[in-house]
Amino acid sequence: MAVPWQLSGGSFYFGAGLNNKMQKEHENYMQQCLRLAKVALATGNPPVGALLVYKGEVIGKGVEAGRSTGDVTNHAEIVAVRNAIDNGYLKQLHLATMYTTHEPCLMCSYVIRHHKISKIVYGTSVPLVGGATSKFNILSTQDVPKWGDKPTIISGVYRAECDLLSEEFRKANNL
Repeated sequence: MAVPWQLSGGSFYFGAGLNNKMQKEHENYMQQCLRLAKVALATGNPPVGALLVYKGEVIGKGVEAGRSTGDVTNHAEIVAVRNAIDNGYLKQLHLATMYTTHEPCLMCSYVIRHHKISKIVYGTSVPLVGGATSKFNILSTQDVPKWGDKPTIISGVYRAECDLLSEEFRKANNL
C-alpha cells in the first residue's frame, strides 16, 4: 500500500520518487524519532524527537525539553543541532538530513537555514508556527541570500503516529 508523503509542497507516494532503500532509511530514522518523542512525552514535554544524519550515521539527537527545563530553546531540532556540533560535525551540517516528528517551528527553521541543513524529513505539520506550512515560510524563502538554497522537505512520514502522540500530550495537559 502506498503511504502518502509530501515532497517540497507536492503530493508524492512511495515508489513515485523514492527508491526502496531511501524509503526504508526514512522509516528507520523516523521510528527512532518516534522513540525520542515518547521520551519527551514521558517528561511532560510535547512529543518531539529529532535526529541529524550524515552519511548514514546519526550525528545528533534531540528530545524536546523546553517545558520541563523552562528553556524555550530546548526544542528537539535545536538540541539535535547542538549535539551534532558538540560531536564535531559543525562543518558537515550542510550535508546532513534532519529527521523530526513535527514540522520544525519558526525558531528551529531559522537554525536549520542558518546551518544550511539540506534536507528535512518530518511527520506531522504545524500550520500555525511551522517553518514550511505557516505564512512565515522560513524553510522555503529565498529572501535571505546568505541562507543559500532552500532545503528539500519531505513531510507526512509516520504522520498518524506523530498525531497520536500529539493528541496524547494535548489530553494529558488539557490543551
